[in-house]
Amino acid sequence: MAQFTEEEKTLRRIERRFSKGVMQYGLIAEGDKILVGLSGGKDSLALVELLGRRARIYKPRFSVVAAHVVMRNIAYQSDTEYLRRHCEAYGIPFISYETSFDPDTDHRKSPCFLCSWNRRKALFTIAKEQGCNKIALGHHMDDILATLLMNITYQGAFGTMPPLLLMKKFDMTLIRPMCLVHEADLIEMAALRGYRKQVKNCPYESGSSRSEMRDILRRLEAMNPEARYSLWGSMTNVQTELLPNHIQTSSSL
Repeated sequence: MAQFTEEEKTLRRIERRFSKGVMQYGLIAEGDKILVGLSGGKDSLALVELLGRRARIYKPRFSVVAAHVVMRNIAYQSDTEYLRRHCEAYGIPFISYETSFDPDTDHRKSPCFLCSWNRRKALFTIAKEQGCNKIALGHHMDDILATLLMNITYQGAFGTMPPLLLMKKFDMTLIRPMCLVHEADLIEMAALRGYRKQVKNCPYESGSSRSEMRDILRRLEAMNPEARYSLWGSMTNVQTELLPNHIQTSSSL
């Protein structure tokens, strides 16, 4: 019986969860051209590697291009040559795209929201220019569950970032191929692969609700090791008859 090293076990576990997410939610189809949003963080670096390897080996056949968006008015030291080499190692063309935003255009929205929205808008522009029909983002399972907890806590809504989202306004589909991959495994993968961190000194960045929700998720898992799977399952097991706005009738006394 084959004996696997700890590195091999980690990578096989990630590949298994990655493949399950892609297949279960129908994220990739024959002939897709997918743009990867490459921020330079561990998640997007892992996504480039996972998609690049899959494009070489598996059917359906698809192609990948990666784009790194530089926000000119944010102090962000991107090592674009490192990002380019990382992409080329997996046969993926690399694009660096510069843009900016004015935080004073809408005081109802936080600068973080405006920056994120403008980065996303840039990805749509690049995708159209490159003839892509899908944009892949590096959100993992922990991100999706943290968003679920945030929406419940702050918005009073039961929703999150779906693995696949049709953007009819832009004639584009967003996919999150790492939706079933655990962040702990990606942290380990980044260490094993020696992913290089990008330096960001954002003047608007501070402690966020998202990081607090990740702490809550970890506390829930300390209470119940299966908590993340229960939370995930709850999104497809909504018992509407037991919710306050459902009028229930019963013939029993």
